Amino acid sequence: MSQIRLNKFLAERIGVSRREADELIEAGKITINGKLAKIGEKLDKGDKVCYNKKIIPFETEYLYVAMNKPVGYVCSRRAQGAAPTIYNLLPKEYKNLKTVGRLDKDSSGLILLTNDGDFAFKMTHPKFKKEKIYYVTLDKPLQPLHQQMISDYGIMLDDGPSKFTIIRAEESADGAMCPKGHEDLARAARSVPEGHAAPSADSSQYIVKLSEGRNRQIRRTFAALGYHVVKLHRVSFGAYHLNNLAPGKHQLIDKN
Repeated sequence: MSQIRLNKFLAERIGVSRREADELIEAGKITINGKLAKIGEKLDKGDKVCYNKKIIPFETEYLYVAMNKPVGYVCSRRAQGAAPTIYNLLPKEYKNLKTVGRLDKDSSGLILLTNDGDFAFKMTHPKFKKEKIYYVTLDKPLQPLHQQMISDYGIMLDDGPSKFTIIRAEESADGAMCPKGHEDLARAARSVPEGHAAPSADSSQYIVKLSEGRNRQIRRTFAALGYHVVKLHRVSFGAYHLNNLAPGKHQLIDKN
């Protein structure tokens, strides 16, 4: 094994981002051969690396799990009030995995978990622009002007402009009606998520695609225009799709 940068090693072994790894190094929580580690150091296979005085093995098995998160569960390790955590739905051997991004308590659908920090970083950092597709039900039909504003210009929020592709579920179910370059939206619309009615001409259901991942971005964008998101269900994340995975269930997946 050739030399490897310390922050990359930590990201891959303990499930943190490289930035978080550098923060651990700066905080004095990482040692190499008994000495405090420094940012930018490189490792050889024979080096003994410890995190909080516990040895981090060089060889590790990476796991990648997809889950269909039900509504009402949180993506943290600790329950929040009466809301249980998704880790209650996982077997013991997966409870050390970290979520790749999050879905809020009131949202459902595809959530990925892994112990591969480098994978998590590449899936969530904005520069990689991993697209996510959601099935969204609003409290009322979206006015065409508002739909155009979101898709073409974006809506200004407190943390900056929010812009994403949005298509009526009834229209996107017909691949021929999907805008060029967004054929993947047709795939999402053909499978109506559990708890959603089949889309009709007067439906308030939409397919949303975005490459950002800001906190409750979809909900806040619609709220800024006077709409309430009744249901929000993620069906894909990058190259990963929910397919027929039942609510509350999980499965091992291959790294793409």
